[in-house]
Amino acid sequence: MDNNFGGLEKAFDIADDKPKKDHKPKTSDDQVTDDHEYARANLYSLIEKGQEAVDGALDVAQGSDHPRAYEVAGQLIKHVGDVADKLMALQKQTKEVKQEVKKGPSTVNNALFVGSTAELQKMLKNASKDK
Repeated sequence: MDNNFGGLEKAFDIADDKPKKDHKPKTSDDQVTDDHEYARANLYSLIEKGQEAVDGALDVAQGSDHPRAYEVAGQLIKHVGDVADKLMALQKQTKEVKQEVKKGPSTVNNALFVGSTAELQKMLKNASKDK
């Protein structure tokens, strides 16, 4: 009870039940997974709502036989299809990002000479004489 409402909490017999947050830093793989799940859930929600809207628009179009109502229903159907395509693209993008995250460094072989320029020249001269 280290906040300004400690007296009120005591008067109303309320315990400080705030959950303790885990301050473990997320790895980039965890972030990719969380972002993927969030985006996927949103796309599913949009598809479901879009399908409901299409059903309603088709009912209105069939009831009124108005060309504009059919046009709107057609546009809704196209938009729901586009969102479904985005869902598939999300799968592909997530797979690519996860492969990049897991991809480790490739083998790097660097030859490094530690010494003076004179020593390097002597070594190169001796190497060319040996050939």
